[in-house]
Amino acid sequence: MSIDIRPENRPPGVEGAGFFATSLDTVVGLARANSLWPLPFATSCCGSEFMATMASHYDLGRFGAERLSFSARQSDLLMVMGTISKKMGPVLRQVYEQMAEPKWVLCMGACASSGGIFDTYSVLQGIDRIIPVDVYIPGCPPRPEQVLDGILKIQELTKNESLRRRNSPEYKEMLASYGIE
Repeated sequence: MSIDIRPENRPPGVEGAGFFATSLDTVVGLARANSLWPLPFATSCCGSEFMATMASHYDLGRFGAERLSFSARQSDLLMVMGTISKKMGPVLRQVYEQMAEPKWVLCMGACASSGGIFDTYSVLQGIDRIIPVDVYIPGCPPRPEQVLDGILKIQELTKNESLRRRNSPEYKEMLASYGIE
């Protein structure tokens, strides 16, 4: 009796008895998407929702992002959660710049996205003023289901990103607009 196992999310390619061929971009994208190392930059209540997402009920580990990294040099996903004051802005920028390429940024909650209810001189009105953001998660605070959806969006982005995108003139121009080399 033979068992016919067919993977559900198989990349496009050529297959036959005993082999499977696809492009390098596709294989690297799959590996990146399913082995994200997030760095949580949590400052307020969104951090509590992220902790709930990491717990057993929601289990972020199912999506390949279980290993949290608290070192910028060992992470590829910066998760900014909560209120970012203008004094913390340079620290956040330094953490972003210390991350190795490729890197992605997930902005979680109303405070990190737009300053939230804190329309004051001391609160940064959105982290996209100092670093580029790939995915925004709305809410105050967002539910764990929304966090999972944001991680899935990041996975789609990493899976479909070309290996050459980071060297493109458009990408370098975008970084230059933030003053990042």
